[in-house]
Amino acid sequence: MSCLNKEHRLNSSRDFNRLYKSGKRWHTTSFVAFFSSNPTLKAAFVTSKKVGNAVHRNKARRRMRALFASYEQQLIIGNYIFVAKITLHDKNFLELKKDFDFALKRLEVLK
Repeated sequence: MSCLNKEHRLNSSRDFNRLYKSGKRWHTTSFVAFFSSNPTLKAAFVTSKKVGNAVHRNKARRRMRALFASYEQQLIIGNYIFVAKITLHDKNFLELKKDFDFALKRLEVLK
């Protein structure tokens, strides 16, 4: 079962606000990662209009989703939010994967 299914999405603004205020966070040059432990695995991928037009925002979310899915089996169960930064488009996939790996290690969410 994929963590990107509808039942694994983080939707409510209450969950977002709780995670933004009290969750662990780590900044990279291309995104900000938030984590909070929870009995279910839920994730959200956020892009603002600062990232670019709709095409750039969707591409940024797709790239972050692909990386998250590649780490799905290695992650601790909890709530995750990934907020894209403007510089995400300047990175190739390998650089983005290094940032993702580094952020997950610093958040201590890898099994």
